[in-house]
Amino acid sequence: MSEYHIPVLLEESIDGLNLQPNGIYVDVTYGGGGHSLRILEKLQGGKLVAFDQDEDALQNVADDERLIFVNHNFKFLKNFLRYHGISKVDGILADLGVSSHDFDQADRGFSFRFDGQLDMRMNQSADKDAVKVINEYEVSKLGEMFREYGEIQNWRNLAQTIEQARSPQKIVTISQFLKAIAHCVPAKIEKKYLAQVFQALRIEVNSEMEALASFLESTLELLNSGGRLVVISYHSLEDRMVKNFMRSGRIDGKTEQDFYGHYHLPLEVITRKVIVPGEVEIMQNPRARSAKLRIAQRK
Repeated sequence: MSEYHIPVLLEESIDGLNLQPNGIYVDVTYGGGGHSLRILEKLQGGKLVAFDQDEDALQNVADDERLIFVNHNFKFLKNFLRYHGISKVDGILADLGVSSHDFDQADRGFSFRFDGQLDMRMNQSADKDAVKVINEYEVSKLGEMFREYGEIQNWRNLAQTIEQARSPQKIVTISQFLKAIAHCVPAKIEKKYLAQVFQALRIEVNSEMEALASFLESTLELLNSGGRLVVISYHSLEDRMVKNFMRSGRIDGKTEQDFYGHYHLPLEVITRKVIVPGEVEIMQNPRARSAKLRIAQRK
Protein backbone atom coordinates (compact mmCIF):
# COMPACT_ATOMS: atom_id res chain seq x y z
CA MET A 1 0.00 0.00 0.00
CA SER A 2 2.91 2.34 0.65
CA GLU A 3 3.82 2.01 -3.04
CA TYR A 4 0.37 3.35 -3.93
CA HIS A 5 0.71 6.44 -1.76
CA ILE A 6 3.06 7.44 1.06
CA PRO A 7 0.94 8.88 3.88
CA VAL A 8 1.92 12.47 4.67
CA LEU A 9 2.39 13.72 8.24
CA LEU A 10 1.25 10.29 9.43
CA GLU A 11 2.19 10.42 13.10
CA GLU A 12 1.24 14.09 13.52
CA SER A 13 -2.21 13.62 11.99
CA ILE A 14 -2.97 10.42 13.93
CA ASP A 15 -1.83 12.07 17.18
CA GLY A 16 -4.06 15.01 16.28
CA LEU A 17 -7.14 12.77 16.25
CA ASN A 18 -6.62 12.01 19.96
CA LEU A 19 -7.88 8.50 19.29
CA GLN A 20 -10.01 6.65 21.83
CA PRO A 21 -9.98 2.81 21.46
CA ASN A 22 -13.78 2.59 21.39
CA GLY A 23 -14.40 5.71 19.31
CA ILE A 24 -15.92 6.13 15.86
CA TYR A 25 -13.64 7.80 13.31
CA VAL A 26 -13.76 8.83 9.66
CA ASP A 27 -10.96 8.99 7.08
CA VAL A 28 -12.52 10.82 4.15
CA THR A 29 -9.56 10.26 1.79
CA TYR A 30 -8.60 6.58 2.05
CA GLY A 31 -6.20 6.40 -0.91
CA GLY A 32 -3.57 3.75 -0.19
CA GLY A 33 -4.95 3.25 3.31
CA GLY A 34 -1.86 4.51 5.16
CA HIS A 35 -3.69 6.78 7.61
CA SER A 36 -6.63 4.38 7.97
CA LEU A 37 -4.43 1.40 8.85
CA ARG A 38 -2.72 3.40 11.58
CA ILE A 39 -6.12 4.38 12.99
CA LEU A 40 -7.24 0.74 12.97
CA GLU A 41 -4.08 -0.26 14.86
CA LYS A 42 -5.19 1.96 17.73
CA LEU A 43 -8.85 0.94 17.82
CA GLN A 44 -10.25 -1.90 19.92
CA GLY A 45 -14.03 -1.81 19.99
CA GLY A 46 -14.20 1.27 17.77
CA LYS A 47 -15.19 1.77 14.14
CA LEU A 48 -13.62 3.48 11.14
CA VAL A 49 -15.57 4.74 8.14
CA ALA A 50 -13.37 5.47 5.12
CA PHE A 51 -14.34 7.37 1.97
CA ASP A 52 -12.68 7.49 -1.45
CA GLN A 53 -14.39 8.25 -4.76
CA ASP A 54 -11.50 6.80 -6.78
CA GLU A 55 -12.21 3.21 -7.84
CA ASP A 56 -8.46 2.49 -7.84
CA ALA A 57 -8.55 2.83 -4.02
CA LEU A 58 -10.75 -0.29 -3.82
CA GLN A 59 -7.70 -2.49 -4.34
CA ASN A 60 -6.26 -1.19 -1.06
CA VAL A 61 -9.27 -1.69 1.22
CA ALA A 62 -8.26 -3.61 4.34
CA ASP A 63 -10.17 -6.76 5.27
CA ASP A 64 -11.22 -5.62 8.73
CA GLU A 65 -14.67 -5.90 10.29
CA ARG A 66 -14.14 -2.56 12.04
CA LEU A 67 -13.80 -0.80 8.66
CA ILE A 68 -16.72 0.48 6.57
CA PHE A 69 -15.55 1.62 3.12
CA VAL A 70 -17.62 4.10 1.10
CA ASN A 71 -16.71 4.51 -2.59
CA HIS A 72 -18.02 8.08 -2.86
CA ASN A 73 -16.94 11.71 -2.58
CA PHE A 74 -16.56 13.01 0.98
CA LYS A 75 -19.05 15.80 0.27
CA PHE A 76 -21.68 13.10 0.88
CA LEU A 77 -20.20 12.38 4.32
CA LYS A 78 -23.34 13.08 6.35
CA ASN A 79 -25.64 11.11 4.02
CA PHE A 80 -23.54 7.95 4.06
CA LEU A 81 -22.89 8.06 7.78
CA ARG A 82 -26.63 8.28 8.31
CA TYR A 83 -27.11 5.36 5.90
CA HIS A 84 -24.78 3.29 8.10
CA GLY A 85 -26.64 4.33 11.25
CA ILE A 86 -23.99 6.77 12.49
CA SER A 87 -25.06 10.21 13.66
CA LYS A 88 -21.99 11.31 15.63
CA VAL A 89 -18.25 10.59 15.39
CA ASP A 90 -15.19 11.24 17.55
CA GLY A 91 -12.79 12.35 14.85
CA ILE A 92 -12.54 13.13 11.14
CA LEU A 93 -9.35 13.06 9.08
CA ALA A 94 -8.93 14.54 5.57
CA ASP A 95 -5.72 14.34 3.54
CA LEU A 96 -6.63 16.53 0.58
CA GLY A 97 -3.69 15.59 -1.65
CA VAL A 98 -3.95 13.60 -4.86
CA SER A 99 -2.43 10.15 -4.32
CA SER A 100 1.04 9.39 -5.69
CA HIS A 101 -0.58 6.53 -7.59
CA ASP A 102 -2.84 8.87 -9.54
CA PHE A 103 0.01 11.27 -10.34
CA ASP A 104 2.10 8.38 -11.67
CA GLN A 105 -0.62 6.91 -13.91
CA ALA A 106 -0.24 8.49 -17.36
CA ASP A 107 -3.81 7.64 -18.38
CA ARG A 108 -5.26 9.58 -15.45
CA GLY A 109 -3.88 12.85 -16.85
CA PHE A 110 -2.92 14.45 -13.54
CA SER A 111 0.72 15.12 -14.40
CA PHE A 112 2.47 17.04 -17.17
CA ARG A 113 5.39 14.59 -16.88
CA PHE A 114 3.59 12.02 -19.03
CA ASP A 115 1.59 12.03 -22.23
CA GLY A 116 -1.93 10.71 -22.16
CA GLN A 117 -5.50 11.92 -22.36
CA LEU A 118 -6.40 15.11 -20.49
CA ASP A 119 -8.61 13.45 -17.91
CA MET A 120 -7.98 14.44 -14.26
CA ARG A 121 -11.18 12.90 -12.91
CA MET A 122 -10.86 11.49 -9.41
CA ASN A 123 -14.21 9.82 -9.96
CA GLN A 124 -13.68 8.09 -13.29
CA SER A 125 -17.40 7.76 -13.94
CA ALA A 126 -17.96 11.55 -13.78
CA ASP A 127 -19.05 13.32 -16.96
CA LYS A 128 -16.71 16.30 -16.81
CA ASP A 129 -13.03 15.77 -17.56
CA ALA A 130 -10.18 18.13 -18.49
CA VAL A 131 -10.83 17.64 -22.23
CA LYS A 132 -14.32 19.04 -21.76
CA VAL A 133 -13.07 21.99 -19.70
CA ILE A 134 -10.28 22.92 -22.14
CA ASN A 135 -12.40 22.60 -25.28
CA GLU A 136 -15.84 23.77 -24.17
CA TYR A 137 -15.40 26.48 -21.55
CA GLU A 138 -15.79 30.08 -22.71
CA VAL A 139 -12.57 32.06 -22.64
CA SER A 140 -13.76 34.20 -19.70
CA LYS A 141 -14.54 31.10 -17.63
CA LEU A 142 -11.18 29.54 -18.49
CA GLY A 143 -9.36 32.71 -17.45
CA GLU A 144 -11.29 32.92 -14.19
CA MET A 145 -10.40 29.28 -13.44
CA PHE A 146 -6.66 29.81 -14.00
CA ARG A 147 -6.66 33.03 -11.99
CA GLU A 148 -8.62 31.70 -9.03
CA TYR A 149 -7.50 28.08 -8.79
CA GLY A 150 -3.98 28.35 -10.23
CA GLU A 151 -3.14 31.89 -9.10
CA ILE A 152 -1.56 32.38 -12.53
CA GLN A 153 -0.36 35.87 -13.44
CA ASN A 154 -0.94 35.76 -17.22
CA TRP A 155 -4.30 34.01 -16.91
CA ARG A 156 -5.97 36.15 -19.58
CA ASN A 157 -3.29 35.43 -22.18
CA LEU A 158 -3.33 31.72 -21.30
CA ALA A 159 -7.09 31.47 -21.75
CA GLN A 160 -7.00 33.30 -25.09
CA THR A 161 -4.15 31.08 -26.31
CA ILE A 162 -6.17 27.95 -25.50
CA GLU A 163 -9.24 29.37 -27.25
CA GLN A 164 -7.21 29.98 -30.43
CA ALA A 165 -5.49 26.58 -30.31
CA ARG A 166 -8.67 24.53 -29.90
CA SER A 167 -10.58 26.03 -32.84
CA PRO A 168 -8.88 24.16 -35.70
CA GLN A 169 -8.43 20.93 -33.72
CA LYS A 170 -9.77 19.68 -30.39
CA ILE A 171 -7.12 19.47 -27.64
CA VAL A 172 -7.31 15.93 -26.27
CA THR A 173 -3.87 14.89 -25.03
CA ILE A 174 -1.38 16.35 -22.56
CA SER A 175 1.24 16.76 -25.30
CA GLN A 176 -1.23 18.71 -27.47
CA PHE A 177 -2.08 20.92 -24.54
CA LEU A 178 1.55 21.60 -23.60
CA LYS A 179 2.38 22.45 -27.21
CA ALA A 180 -0.62 24.78 -27.43
CA ILE A 181 0.33 26.81 -24.34
CA ALA A 182 4.13 26.64 -24.77
CA HIS A 183 4.68 30.34 -25.48
CA CYS A 184 2.70 31.30 -22.33
CA VAL A 185 5.02 29.34 -20.04
CA PRO A 186 7.80 31.44 -18.42
CA ALA A 187 11.08 29.57 -18.99
CA LYS A 188 12.50 30.37 -15.53
CA ILE A 189 9.56 28.85 -13.67
CA GLU A 190 8.35 26.29 -16.21
CA LYS A 191 7.63 23.43 -13.78
CA LYS A 192 6.00 25.65 -11.17
CA TYR A 193 3.84 27.32 -13.79
CA LEU A 194 2.69 24.03 -15.32
CA ALA A 195 1.98 22.66 -11.85
CA GLN A 196 -0.29 25.67 -11.23
CA VAL A 197 -2.04 25.19 -14.59
CA PHE A 198 -2.68 21.50 -13.92
CA GLN A 199 -3.78 22.26 -10.36
CA ALA A 200 -6.39 24.71 -11.63
CA LEU A 201 -7.70 22.18 -14.13
CA ARG A 202 -7.85 19.40 -11.54
CA ILE A 203 -9.70 21.58 -9.03
CA GLU A 204 -12.25 22.60 -11.67
CA VAL A 205 -12.78 19.09 -13.05
CA ASN A 206 -13.42 17.65 -9.60
CA SER A 207 -15.24 20.66 -8.09
CA GLU A 208 -12.75 20.38 -5.24
CA MET A 209 -13.43 23.68 -3.50
CA GLU A 210 -17.19 23.13 -3.47
CA ALA A 211 -16.70 19.59 -2.13
CA LEU A 212 -14.33 20.84 0.58
CA ALA A 213 -16.77 23.56 1.66
CA SER A 214 -19.65 21.07 1.85
CA PHE A 215 -17.51 18.60 3.78
CA LEU A 216 -16.25 21.14 6.33
CA GLU A 217 -19.73 22.49 7.03
CA SER A 218 -21.05 18.97 7.66
CA THR A 219 -18.39 18.25 10.30
CA LEU A 220 -19.96 20.61 12.85
CA GLU A 221 -23.11 18.50 12.97
CA LEU A 222 -21.24 15.20 13.02
CA LEU A 223 -18.49 15.71 15.60
CA ASN A 224 -19.13 14.86 19.23
CA SER A 225 -18.11 17.43 21.80
CA GLY A 226 -14.35 16.97 22.13
CA GLY A 227 -14.17 15.33 18.70
CA ARG A 228 -11.26 16.31 16.46
CA LEU A 229 -11.14 17.60 12.89
CA VAL A 230 -7.73 16.97 11.29
CA VAL A 231 -7.04 18.32 7.79
CA ILE A 232 -3.92 18.16 5.61
CA SER A 233 -4.01 20.64 2.71
CA TYR A 234 -1.57 21.24 -0.13
CA HIS A 235 -2.28 24.63 -1.66
CA SER A 236 -3.19 28.06 -0.35
CA LEU A 237 -6.85 27.97 -1.45
CA GLU A 238 -7.54 24.81 0.55
CA ASP A 239 -5.50 25.91 3.54
CA ARG A 240 -7.18 29.32 3.67
CA MET A 241 -10.63 27.72 3.68
CA VAL A 242 -9.65 25.21 6.37
CA LYS A 243 -8.05 27.91 8.53
CA ASN A 244 -11.08 30.21 8.21
CA PHE A 245 -13.45 27.38 9.06
CA MET A 246 -11.52 26.18 12.10
CA ARG A 247 -11.25 29.71 13.49
CA SER A 248 -14.85 30.79 12.91
CA GLY A 249 -16.98 27.75 12.06
CA ARG A 250 -17.71 29.37 8.70
CA ILE A 251 -16.16 28.97 5.24
CA ASP A 252 -15.88 32.73 4.75
CA GLY A 253 -14.13 33.16 8.10
CA LYS A 254 -16.69 35.64 9.46
CA THR A 255 -17.44 35.17 13.14
CA GLU A 256 -21.06 35.28 14.28
CA GLN A 257 -22.22 37.24 17.33
CA ASP A 258 -25.28 36.50 19.42
CA PHE A 259 -27.76 39.09 20.74
CA TYR A 260 -25.39 40.01 23.57
CA GLY A 261 -22.38 40.47 21.31
CA HIS A 262 -20.74 37.17 22.23
CA TYR A 263 -18.92 35.33 19.46
CA HIS A 264 -20.14 31.85 18.64
CA LEU A 265 -17.06 29.75 17.91
CA PRO A 266 -18.02 26.07 17.57
CA LEU A 267 -14.41 24.85 17.27
CA GLU A 268 -11.29 25.29 19.36
CA VAL A 269 -8.15 25.54 17.25
CA ILE A 270 -5.55 23.08 18.55
CA THR A 271 -2.78 24.01 16.11
CA ARG A 272 -2.02 27.65 16.88
CA LYS A 273 0.87 27.25 14.47
CA VAL A 274 0.36 25.16 11.33
CA ILE A 275 2.24 21.83 11.29
CA VAL A 276 4.46 21.12 8.26
CA PRO A 277 6.66 18.14 7.33
CA GLY A 278 10.23 18.05 8.59
CA GLU A 279 13.32 17.86 6.40
CA VAL A 280 13.60 14.07 6.74
CA GLU A 281 10.02 13.47 5.58
CA ILE A 282 10.44 15.84 2.62
CA MET A 283 13.65 14.01 1.61
CA GLN A 284 11.83 10.67 1.75
CA ASN A 285 8.68 12.00 0.07
CA PRO A 286 9.21 15.26 -1.90
CA ARG A 287 5.46 15.50 -2.60
CA ALA A 288 4.94 16.24 1.10
CA ARG A 289 6.79 19.56 0.91
CA SER A 290 3.67 21.71 0.45
CA ALA A 291 1.56 19.91 3.10
CA LYS A 292 0.01 21.85 5.97
CA LEU A 293 -1.73 20.19 8.90
CA ARG A 294 -4.41 21.93 10.98
CA ILE A 295 -6.33 20.48 13.91
CA ALA A 296 -9.47 21.71 15.68
CA GLN A 297 -11.71 20.32 18.42
CA ARG A 298 -15.51 20.50 18.63
CA LYS A 299 -16.66 22.42 21.69
